[in-house]
Amino acid sequence: MQTRTIGDIPVSAIGLGGMPMSIEGRPDESRSIAAIHAALDEGVTLIDTADAYHIHADEVGHNESLIARALASYGGDTSEVLVATKGGHVRPGDGSWTVDGSPEHIKQAADASLKRLGVDVIGLYQFHRPDPTVPYEESVGAVRDLLDAGKIRMAGISNANPEQIRSANEVLGGRLVSVQNQFSPLFRSSEPELDLCAELGIAFLPWAPFGGSSRAGELGSRFSAFGEVAQAHGVSPQQVCLAWMLAKAPVVIPIPGSSRPESARDSARAVDLKLSADELARLDAAK
Repeated sequence: MQTRTIGDIPVSAIGLGGMPMSIEGRPDESRSIAAIHAALDEGVTLIDTADAYHIHADEVGHNESLIARALASYGGDTSEVLVATKGGHVRPGDGSWTVDGSPEHIKQAADASLKRLGVDVIGLYQFHRPDPTVPYEESVGAVRDLLDAGKIRMAGISNANPEQIRSANEVLGGRLVSVQNQFSPLFRSSEPELDLCAELGIAFLPWAPFGGSSRAGELGSRFSAFGEVAQAHGVSPQQVCLAWMLAKAPVVIPIPGSSRPESARDSARAVDLKLSADELARLDAAK
């Protein structure tokens, strides 16, 4: 597996997003654990999660706990696996999503994530989503405090615009290592953030790279160029999508969500797909 870096840590160029394993449409736990194990077998060393990846109000952190069980039950070495989690997004249990970016909540959420993950230090902790009722600098300041206290090894942000990226990096004293934003053939409005991360040397982690789990299967038909390039290479449109993203900049590390071993393996193998300049131009122009 090819590697890229988050901060000073080498990770696989393709990560695994755990969200589909724990929200609506949740599969059996055995299948989710098999998907995580399949990704690890392929050399994936970055797993993304969040305390808000759950359904009911009484199961906050469902996905974090699931990932911890999967790592503990894996037969191979997991010492190089980086688990990235997030705090500041909240699910009250009625199907809605809301935010709480108060420093108190973020620090309490990080402490709870530490326990669920069963670690002494969280490898990468990211402020999940801006809270319009809390100054952004105060929310990121809580993450800085966690970093200074040694509770997290690295700090990141998610769903941020360029101004927030620069602000977070300043608050963190130049220690911002990752930005996790939505980016896909369907949703390209985060390209300015991607470009800024490339300029600053900050890892850019596209979430929902296939346009969301409900649209993933439509990728090749909705965007014909991705289907045509995939057919020419004898691979899936999803592999083409990930290879296209990897070619955008060396800081890009897609984190496709998966709940099936087959899709986890398919995504991981995108690192071996080489696309020509003409193919990349066709994909860039695809609408």
